[in-house]
Amino acid sequence: MRIGHGYDVHRLTEGRKLILGGVEIPWEKGLLGHSDADVLTHALMDAMLGAAALGDIGHLFPDTDPRYSGADSVELLRQVTALLREKGYTVSNVDCTVIAQRPKLAPYIPRMREILAGAMGVELSRVSVKATTEEGLGFSGEGLGIAAHAVALIDEA
Repeated sequence: MRIGHGYDVHRLTEGRKLILGGVEIPWEKGLLGHSDADVLTHALMDAMLGAAALGDIGHLFPDTDPRYSGADSVELLRQVTALLREKGYTVSNVDCTVIAQRPKLAPYIPRMREILAGAMGVELSRVSVKATTEEGLGFSGEGLGIAAHAVALIDEA
């Protein structure tokens, strides 16, 4: 078994969609980034890549490459999962936390779990997604951005 940790953060801005865990959440702001800026999925991919010692998403999907402009992060997660399988790893389970003062994410978490589990080809019971606030503290507490942490446990096949 191998374990990896991932972290990502993006600035909130007007005029962008808010996408977390592959779910478009209706809100007044979205996340700024080269791709769809899905911090949850980005943190998850980095955790998986870290567990396999395969670098990070910036290495695999550089923001300097126009092919990834506006990219669907769930599709990139499918590619990361395929890469892990090529290297002889399977995903055992993942645990993710989104840090956002607003909007309230609880209603969207079940769908996030379904989408992420489907992209990784694992049972829903192997995917945990949680959300928390920072009680008004820091950049996320002030509504400037959203962050996510993820931990992935992978097994050698």
